[in-house]
Amino acid sequence: MSAEIDYTSKVPRRTYATTLSEQLEQLKTDELILRFAESRKQLSSDPYRPIYHYVNPEGMLNDPNGLCFWKGRWHLFYQAYPPEDPRQHWGHVISDDLIHWRDLPYAIYPNPEKCCFSGATLVEKDRVIAMYHGTEVGNMVAVSSDPLLLNWKKPTGNPVIPMTSSDGSPLPYRVFDPCIWMKDGVYYSLSGGTLPTGPGGKRVRANFLLRSENLINWEYLHPFLEDDLFSLVGDDGACPYFWPIGDRHILLHFSHMSGGQYFLGDYDKRRDKLVVTAHGKFNFGPAGPAGVHAPSATPDGKGGVIVIFNMNPAKPTKGWNQIMTLPRRLTLSAKDELGIEPVGDIESLRYDHQHLDATTLPANQEIILGNIRGSAMEMIAEIDPQNAPMVEMNVLRSLNREETTRIMFFKNRGYGRLSMISIDSSYSSLLPDVRSRAPETAPVFIDQEESLKLRVFIDKSVVEVFINGKQCVAMRVYPGREDSIGVSLRSQGQDAMLKSLDAWQMESTTAD
Repeated sequence: MSAEIDYTSKVPRRTYATTLSEQLEQLKTDELILRFAESRKQLSSDPYRPIYHYVNPEGMLNDPNGLCFWKGRWHLFYQAYPPEDPRQHWGHVISDDLIHWRDLPYAIYPNPEKCCFSGATLVEKDRVIAMYHGTEVGNMVAVSSDPLLLNWKKPTGNPVIPMTSSDGSPLPYRVFDPCIWMKDGVYYSLSGGTLPTGPGGKRVRANFLLRSENLINWEYLHPFLEDDLFSLVGDDGACPYFWPIGDRHILLHFSHMSGGQYFLGDYDKRRDKLVVTAHGKFNFGPAGPAGVHAPSATPDGKGGVIVIFNMNPAKPTKGWNQIMTLPRRLTLSAKDELGIEPVGDIESLRYDHQHLDATTLPANQEIILGNIRGSAMEMIAEIDPQNAPMVEMNVLRSLNREETTRIMFFKNRGYGRLSMISIDSSYSSLLPDVRSRAPETAPVFIDQEESLKLRVFIDKSVVEVFINGKQCVAMRVYPGREDSIGVSLRSQGQDAMLKSLDAWQMESTTAD
């Protein structure tokens, strides 16, 4: 049996002290921490490596996992691929402000599982519980209680939800990517997967609910969602995160076909069902190339949810590949609508402020903003489109527009308040090994008299755009020309009004 194979990791591992002062002292000379610092130094010259979005210190990167707040610090875990044993381990970083991250040693190592896949954490008074998928064996539990969550133990040393039944009979549920929460003193877990209940027996998304009183013995209940008329045939329910938001609940997850998405609904605690009333997406097209991938999410303690995603590459980069988005705060702005804003101490990174006062954007004329340029920037712009059918901001623009990344706003493109926001990378790069992404185009509901408010983050190979606190679109881009750092504005067809624009250069958040 695969569970009998010795999957012990080849990565260095040590046991750490149990007080904060001792742990901090140990980390000063820790073999892995020193190695990470050297790797960051070597990778820092890569022109496409972001400086204020989190990137892991060595090797490849995949899903974020187990985002949580413990003893005054934010903890983020992620699927890491250590160079001496490139199976998924859980990497680990901490932050005081969700922006400046500090590398910690690998947290969870494989064995008895072959690889440590995705999962979530649950913070209790005296410990943090991680529940994740261990390939070849099933869903695993690990616990930690020390100040920096450096020491992790697996209570049984075996999967708590095995992939196969004891008698070999088929399971009624899929064992994959779990999340965990507690209700009335009982643990609950969702496992991602599909069921063959779609048209013609095709597979559709399903998330299977299990419960346990002791984290060890789990009882299967039923599929969790009710009234899901939103999932597409072929979607699956990977990387689920189920949390309260406002007076309702949200289930974030990832579809390998359709990308990151969410359900809003009412948690029927008597029947243990999420009754779905709304659905939305975090990326608008396949996850790759260049797209937003899987979420990791946790409550913010104020009625909202903090979420962070990994993003896929669109160009080979030696020694590393994926990155993390900026953390986002999700709130309930209406019964079935989310508010989406960047979160964390972003302002601490700003320098070299530039400001533009109100000015007309003449129809069909590209206005180049000569003093506003760069490859690691933040911009906040307020634009009144007036009657223009489309306004656009071009970023990472070369002098003669050989390369440019277009951010476009299309007003009144559907029923009611519906408008559209889009990022187009079709002309972002002239390099032969870059895969351009189909335009990332998302709905955003803008009132008739509401101005367009853009908050744009540019960081070497990523562009993230937040719109009126209601939507976000993001994409990886790889301009090949040294002069592809310009910014311009344009109004199509009719005049528009730029009400204001502020721009800042951005400092690095790590030792890169």
